[in-house]
Amino acid sequence: MRSGTERLRPGDPRLGAVLDLIRDAFGFMEGRIDPPSSMHRLSRADIDRQAGEGEVWISPDAAAAPLACVFLTPRPPALHIGKLAVARSARRQGHGTALIDLAAQRAKGQGLDFLELQTRIELVENHATFRAMGFDDIDRSAHPGYDRPTSITFRKPVR
Repeated sequence: MRSGTERLRPGDPRLGAVLDLIRDAFGFMEGRIDPPSSMHRLSRADIDRQAGEGEVWISPDAAAAPLACVFLTPRPPALHIGKLAVARSARRQGHGTALIDLAAQRAKGQGLDFLELQTRIELVENHATFRAMGFDDIDRSAHPGYDRPTSITFRKPVR
């Protein structure tokens, strides 16, 4: 059963646990995606900055440790969803869906029309998950130095 969500503020000691969660949850990408995940460059200071300049939300367990997390950043006309991660032990319990629903509420509250996110070309299971949640594939882009698409942008209107 999924628990509620909580917004973390700069300086929250749980931001370090968010970094650990992201590294663990994104570990399956190692060797599958090219270029390697940006999680390798992500630091505790980056997450603290995100908590101040954007938003960092978690689905905490009873001890307030993060079972899932998401970064939200306004990029009008959309709210950008980043670093959506669910602990392996908490998958298929509704945490990811709850965070996407929260993002839609936050977008509406900020007068934004869409949710947007990016996922890597190679992660076809993520494509299927986001399409099932009502996202549409709207663009492909390449990381610097690549002459082929490496990411897909997905968008979903908020109603």
